[in-house]
Order: sequence, then structure tokens, then C-alpha cells
Amino acid sequence: MPTPSPQGDETDLRGCMIGLFWTERDRVCLGSPPTGEDPGVFLFPTRLSVGEGGRRQAWTWADVTDLQVLDVPVRSSAARWATRVTSVVAAALNAWGPDGPTMMTAVVCARDNQRVETPVFSGAATAYTRREVDLSLGLLSHFVRGNATPALLTRWWHENQPSDVLHSHEREAVLESWMAPLM
Repeated sequence: MPTPSPQGDETDLRGCMIGLFWTERDRVCLGSPPTGEDPGVFLFPTRLSVGEGGRRQAWTWADVTDLQVLDVPVRSSAARWATRVTSVVAAALNAWGPDGPTMMTAVVCARDNQRVETPVFSGAATAYTRREVDLSLGLLSHFVRGNATPALLTRWWHENQPSDVLHSHEREAVLESWMAPLM
């Protein structure tokens, strides 16, 4: 588990990626948080909100029947490290810049046969670990079934306020701590 950063004005409150979730002080995004008119999926304690700009749709968790994330970038540790090293070397040589974040697809199924697909950006610099994805998808299924709420993610944020990017093993440990009471 990460060590909490010191409290005070210098604390970085922008957000932290844990699995497929971007957690901030008062909200949780699926994937990285959208900017401007980009689409986004927001997970609140009582509802799920999907959309972009002024075109938003929202459902209570009781009305959501399924929530999937497709096209999630998953790589082994060795492949992630090789990609990261290649990106750093290429950037240092100004040979090419690293690609932007990978696009994933969030699929929300709701009562009355509603199905909404929306693109979301991956929060991972290169890719997620398989364990991180499996734990994240498991947690999403608990949100849909009503066994858990995204409030546990913002509560973790308030308690820890991480100031550094967490390594994959740290992110997995946080996800495991969220899933443990649900097992």
C-alpha cells in the first residue's frame, strides 16, 4: 500500500490511476479523466454518468444491468517495461514522441434494453497488468450488482492522497484491498 503523502497545501489532489479507474477527491472516472468535450464515464456512489459535453446520460446503479470495458491494453511486465524503455529512449533522442493514451470502449447496458458504447482513454502509460484488469472488472461487477459502491475509491483517495504514480504491484494491492471484503 502506498504511504500517505503529507497533508497540506502542497498535496497533489489531481488524481491517481488504480486499475481501470482514475480516482480523484470527489469523483471516479473509468479510464483517464476526459478533457474538454472528450467522452467520459463517471462512477458516483448512486449513479453512473456517460457522455460528452452537454450530451450526458445517467442511470442509477439499480438500472445498470451490465458494464463492460473492451479493448483494454494488457501486456506482460516484460513487454510493459520494454515499451516504457523504448519510449523514454526515443523521447530523449527526440526521435519520436510516445503515442497518446490507448482508446478503450465502455459498454453500459441498462434496463429497457438500453445499450450505450462510448470511448474512454486508458489511464495506463503503456498497459495494464492482467491481474489489474481482472480485479478492476471484478470491482465493476460488484458496483453493478450493488455489493459495492465507487465511494470506497474516493474514501481511499481521502485517506491516502498519493502524490506519486503507483507501480503496478501497488495498484494491484489497492484493488485487492477493495475486493477482499466482497469475496
